[in-house]
Amino acid sequence: MGSYNKLWKLLIDKNMSKHELLEFIGISSSLAKLKGGAYITTDVHCKICEVLNCDFKDMMEYLPK
Repeated sequence: MGSYNKLWKLLIDKNMSKHELLEFIGISSSLAKLKGGAYITTDVHCKICEVLNCDFKDMMEYLPK
């Protein structure tokens, strides 16, 4: 399972809300998935990285079971 706690911290640091991020990347259905740490496509990860000028490791982490 994954954790997006780093993403939420990054949004706070950049003074951006979760909804603003989703508007920038043009995807609204992924918020629930992100909040739950569920799988989202690599395309969505790439869009987030473009908007926030970050890398995958800056926004998520793998949590072993």
